[in-house]
Amino acid sequence: MLLENLLESIEKKAVSQVKDLRIKGIKYDSREVVQGDLFVAIKGFQTDGHQYIENALENGAVAVVLEDETYCTDRYPWILVSDSRLSLAQLSAAFFDYPSRKFTLIGVTGTNGKTTTTNLIARILEDAGYKVGLIGTIHNRIGSRILPGERTTPESLDLQKLFREMTEEGVTHVVMEVSSHALDLHRVTGSEFDLAVFTNLTQDHLDYHKSMEDYYQAKAKLFLGLDSPHNVKPGDKYAIVNTDDLWGKRLLKEIKVKTISYGIEQGAFFRADQIKITPIGVSFLVDDRMINLKLTGKFNVYNSLAALAAVHALGIPLEKGIASLEKVTGIPGRFQLVEGSGDITVIVDYAHTPDSLENILATAREFAQRRIITVFGCGGNRDRTKRPLMGKAAARYSDFCIITSDNPRNEEPEAIIEDILSGLKEISFENYRVVVDRRQAITEALNLAEKGDIVIIAGKGHETYQEIKGKKYPFDDKQVAEEILSSLRRRS
Repeated sequence: MLLENLLESIEKKAVSQVKDLRIKGIKYDSREVVQGDLFVAIKGFQTDGHQYIENALENGAVAVVLEDETYCTDRYPWILVSDSRLSLAQLSAAFFDYPSRKFTLIGVTGTNGKTTTTNLIARILEDAGYKVGLIGTIHNRIGSRILPGERTTPESLDLQKLFREMTEEGVTHVVMEVSSHALDLHRVTGSEFDLAVFTNLTQDHLDYHKSMEDYYQAKAKLFLGLDSPHNVKPGDKYAIVNTDDLWGKRLLKEIKVKTISYGIEQGAFFRADQIKITPIGVSFLVDDRMINLKLTGKFNVYNSLAALAAVHALGIPLEKGIASLEKVTGIPGRFQLVEGSGDITVIVDYAHTPDSLENILATAREFAQRRIITVFGCGGNRDRTKRPLMGKAAARYSDFCIITSDNPRNEEPEAIIEDILSGLKEISFENYRVVVDRRQAITEALNLAEKGDIVIIAGKGHETYQEIKGKKYPFDDKQVAEEILSSLRRRS
């Protein structure tokens, strides 16, 4: 591709020596650069890509996009921009010929419920005969082919490349989780969404966003971009909004495209009534039709309503949506029952915010016959202010808590646990034990459990690793629980 043509997609402050240059690809990691690439130098949180320009040139980069003018030199062609991340997104979309314009793109954002909601929407669309691409926390998928994924929403270059691959494989609809980080860091800039879903907004990521207002503004970008003047796809854009959420109520007033509200309270267009929660599922009435899910919890009522509202906007009848949802047996790491637990109930869940932990524990309390024993921790190098709140949420609904390590990252697990304990101590909750080693914590919980008890293992869900001091060690809560339960059965 002629570089000058590609550069028409971005705003430039200055340009040097790019005339008649052709590029074969785009890279933002100097280690991945090959001969003929355009290198985009990004100022990251850990390192500054400008420091690796020489490496990129040695590996074959023919030009560099940069935002630090001190690196502008006559030794190589360069393009000076105000924001390298923004330029990377715009260049990537243009380089891959705006693939999101060739299929229906559905984005789901919110603090909790993104993974389940995207999976439910995908299931309905697939049952309706469409070929679906799925992008999210657990994995990325093209039809039935599973692809690895490192973050909830891929970096813009990787996202556009994945979109292009999806178009080449005949995908008609893409459903993706859109994180607040992705919106703030321009990972989805250049992607044209047809429909956006708002699940909820509760405290999380305040280490990054600094305030709930900033967090909200990041999420709102997805919806406010639905009527962007750069959109070229024909047809109406839709916003699907949970109006039981206070932030959702506000969002509904600010959106300029067509909207569909959902919730349990009065006034929502898609509203659930006559809700009945059991250990194995939840049933509720929506538009005079009964739906019987094999997923349990009030939070899955919301997730299902969001999915039904989304496919309604796409023209799929409610009856077909309900039929598809009733077939879903579970989402990995989302209130997932551990097999072989015998006369106790063992549940693994990804809950890692105060609100999500409270939701799953409140659900368990609805059908608990005896005690709820909760094993949980908090991630390191993340929002510290939510740790005491997690402690309080666990204490309110649990009979006994075992506080342990989650993904401590570069923090000391004991320091993280102290933050959690401050919440327990604030409400004088004393039925807890600290067990730093996570495997040992799960072992002690299962040893402690008696017939009729529920053991909740929260925080990591589908994750298959534990991140400690920059390294990822194999660790799967569900697998570990199954191994311990098997050992306990052999002893008995």
